[in-house]
Amino acid sequence: MMYAEFKMARRLTPTQRKRRHRPRQLELQPRTWGGRRDGAGRPSLGRVPRVARPPVASRFPVHVTLKLDESLPNLRTKALFGVIEPCLKQGKERDGFRLVHYSVQGHHLHLIVEAQSAQDLGAGIKGLSVRIARRLNATLGRTGPVFAERYFARVLKTPRQTRAAIAYVLLNARRHASQRRQKLARSWVDPCSSGRFFDGWRGPHTPPADEQPTVAEPRTWLLRAGWRRWRLIRIDEIPGSDP
Repeated sequence: MMYAEFKMARRLTPTQRKRRHRPRQLELQPRTWGGRRDGAGRPSLGRVPRVARPPVASRFPVHVTLKLDESLPNLRTKALFGVIEPCLKQGKERDGFRLVHYSVQGHHLHLIVEAQSAQDLGAGIKGLSVRIARRLNATLGRTGPVFAERYFARVLKTPRQTRAAIAYVLLNARRHASQRRQKLARSWVDPCSSGRFFDGWRGPHTPPADEQPTVAEPRTWLLRAGWRRWRLIRIDEIPGSDP
């Protein structure tokens, strides 16, 4: 038998011998995603679903809310607010972005900003977030994320909306105190906000002349004058739940 195979191999041409001993190419089956089915894809981690952001126009201010990780301590302490406020002051104005009002609450920040475009808004908020996160982590001696999720933005298009948003931001601490049935002095202005620089109070308050503002001057008509059509804001006003 072996002699017969040897004899047949001698009759083959060199090309035929090469083809006969060439290794067989195995066919590779491409990976597929398996089709649409229940439970397919990355498992949900309970994060807020991504939704399209509202369009941003330079003539409209934006109310932004930034939520921080609940594992962080209360931000309304002298030490931590003393870390956050310089970050806000340093990032209050850049190309196409201005921070006009803010308040720092226990685990979230409220901002009212102006932006030339959605890209400028995102860049401005990112700059503030990165600066705050680095300073807080360094102060607390920790690592890891500081902000719990991406920011929430609401475009303000009317004088009434703008007035309500300003009151909601600057008086947010008074609103929370009211919910706890805690009474505050009528002339009290939240020290963890930009309220001390606000010139639209309806009450006995004068912005400090010896302190550099931590916010930028507004340029949109709505933040400069439009909101005033709905009257000035009382210092002891308690804003509603929906600005």
